Amino acid sequence: MPMTTYDIVILGGGSGGYACALRAAQLGLRVALVEKDKLGGTCLHRGCIPTKALLHSAEVADSARGSATYGVRSTFEGIDLEAVHRYKDGVVGRLHKGLQGLVRAAEGITYVEGEGVLDGPGTVRVGDQELAGDHVVLATGSFARTLPGIEIGGRIMTSDQAQNLSEVPDRAIVLGGGVIGVEFASVLRSFGAEVTVVEALDRLVPGEEPTISSHLQRAFRKRGITSRTGVSVSGVTQDEAGVQVELDGGEQLSAELLLVAVGRGPRSEGLGYAEAGVTLDRGFVQVDERLRTGVGTVRAVGDLVAGVQLAHRGFAHGIFVAEDIAGLDPEPVRDHLVPKVTYCEPEIASVGLTEAQAREQHGEATAYEYNLGGNGKSQILGTAGLVRLVRAGTDGPVVGVHMIGSRMGEQVGEAQLIVGWEALPEEVAAFVHAHPTQNEALGEAHLALAGKPLHAHS
Repeated sequence: MPMTTYDIVILGGGSGGYACALRAAQLGLRVALVEKDKLGGTCLHRGCIPTKALLHSAEVADSARGSATYGVRSTFEGIDLEAVHRYKDGVVGRLHKGLQGLVRAAEGITYVEGEGVLDGPGTVRVGDQELAGDHVVLATGSFARTLPGIEIGGRIMTSDQAQNLSEVPDRAIVLGGGVIGVEFASVLRSFGAEVTVVEALDRLVPGEEPTISSHLQRAFRKRGITSRTGVSVSGVTQDEAGVQVELDGGEQLSAELLLVAVGRGPRSEGLGYAEAGVTLDRGFVQVDERLRTGVGTVRAVGDLVAGVQLAHRGFAHGIFVAEDIAGLDPEPVRDHLVPKVTYCEPEIASVGLTEAQAREQHGEATAYEYNLGGNGKSQILGTAGLVRLVRAGTDGPVVGVHMIGSRMGEQVGEAQLIVGWEALPEEVAAFVHAHPTQNEALGEAHLALAGKPLHAHS
């Protein structure tokens, strides 16, 4: 086999892989970037971008339905899914073309199309070609999971298939109340379907603060989305008429579509990882804080590494590894400082610790909630929600920010700075936040926590 040697061989061209390649090339390293599918991976083609395009179409549909509230006369005639998909695919196509241009223009990156397999601590095999690397980065991402006994096909699908529906079902069941589940429940409801979300744990979005979960469930109820929490599925069948879901206890639910949204699993099977000595746990590659596997100079990034499965965490991992290999000694990526946004309606955004986590780590914690009812822009938008702050002890820094409300995801940037720089409420309160903006809600919450509330009760 012909063999070519590089400074870094990256297996996977998704968020973590291409970010690592681009940053390494900027630092003068020679890189081979291996991808069997499309550059950009799940995020660009089956995840973040297409689903958020669907959510924007859903928002426009809701705006058309409710336009009379704002004195605008309009008529909502329905959802043209073919046109929705043209819009969605256009967004994806333009971003894909731009990304391809970035990689082609980057001096030092060799893009290798094909299925790569780790063939020892310093070698990746792609067909009859061998790529040797002083460092190897595993970045093969994740796949949509299902549950034992639930076979994907026909009217039973994951998010991969659901983003290309040919028609809007009258009724849909979403199995899983995490991020993916509530986002698709939101889209389907906005498109006109009756939606039931089934979650085995006791609340929706169980990774968020309980207050946020409660607010989301109330908001979903007002929108006509049914939430069944604390129940598991014991059986699923389908026929030409629809899907039948049996819950523990014998209750039967029926719909035209079942969306299985029970999370994503690491794509590590059959890629030579275990054979090369890489330690796996439930399929996740085990690494230290600098993302080293302990096998030669092999590292792993993104969804392969257990933790929050987010594209921007993959970007951060990829950049970190490139800079670490180049000798820049960057700070490791800390999962609790990675901002999270769930793009359902209403949106959820958070960063840092929950109150329970803060008590566990700091012994004591203080929480404060600012209701968006006191925020002028939120009143203009017609949204309800809150900003919840968590501080260490009674006089320590803010260690968690948790928000819910229409478009509140756009506020998580400042929230990340507050938590990442361990700011005191008094320090944030000193900054002037523009009025009227939803961003102002962050300032108001910190004013109140600092003991000088303005548009809030003390």
